[in-house]
Amino acid sequence: MVQKMEKIWFDGKLVPWDEAQVHVLTHTLHYGAGVFEGIRAYECVDGRSAVYRLEEHIDRLIDSAHILGMKIPFSAEEIVKGCIDTLKANGQKNGYIRPLVFIGDGVMGVHPGDNPIRVIIATWPWGAYLGEEALKKGIRVCTSTYARHHVNVMMTKSKCCGNYVNSVLAKTEAVANGYNEAIMLDTQGYVAEGSGENIFVVRDDIIKTPPLGNVLGGFTRDSIIMLAQELGYEVREEPIGRDTLYIADEAFFTGTAAEVTPIREVDRRQIGEGTCGPITSLLQDEYFKIVKGENEDYGDWLHYYEV
Repeated sequence: MVQKMEKIWFDGKLVPWDEAQVHVLTHTLHYGAGVFEGIRAYECVDGRSAVYRLEEHIDRLIDSAHILGMKIPFSAEEIVKGCIDTLKANGQKNGYIRPLVFIGDGVMGVHPGDNPIRVIIATWPWGAYLGEEALKKGIRVCTSTYARHHVNVMMTKSKCCGNYVNSVLAKTEAVANGYNEAIMLDTQGYVAEGSGENIFVVRDDIIKTPPLGNVLGGFTRDSIIMLAQELGYEVREEPIGRDTLYIADEAFFTGTAAEVTPIREVDRRQIGEGTCGPITSLLQDEYFKIVKGENEDYGDWLHYYEV
């Protein structure tokens, strides 16, 4: 459950949580044409708080809206400030940040006409997306019966609300079948990503991840690639088949919500030792050092604030 907080930033103003409401004929509610981001704030080791790669997330939010032909009525700087103001208003030293851009009510029909473009920013406490135990022991996943989007079916570089119906179907199916998460294949049959995460596999100390083609490139994915290379590992972006997953020494998901979550089983086949592998564990530890301000080499990825 999302924990109720004090304030939500709504069209440039902080309003009480319960007053952040829209009409039932809101266009995006019916047709899915909206865009969003998921961002995390962490309490750092020095007592300060920092949002991880905040400006880049907001730039992608604006790019996503542009892809859909939506003109956001606020600048990147205003939305960045809105994220920080909301965290402060809610007294949060850490937490999850959800900016959402959507088309308001007015015209009802596929074409939104001149309906207003509205923006909200909500924040709330959120621990490990797949559970604290998952970060240590890994999760069980299955290959979804639902394919990931083709690049000309949906705009795969836009973090579009409607795209995630695909994710909801895959995740719901996986959970109903007793798994923690789904792995989705692209329309050619290669591994694409999870329902809301990027995926990596490790074999003979070489780290592989699917190319970006029809995959939304996450900032955590990008961070892990850079971090792994700095640690001396070879990272390859190349097509990955299901059988490559099955014989991997290690596998893990990455994402703002998932952070670095090991995969211990795919389609009832144990991966490696069936727990968090050594390379996954190392990358996980180093990633948390970055987001919590312990690795000053990546300090420019942190937007500090004080509550």
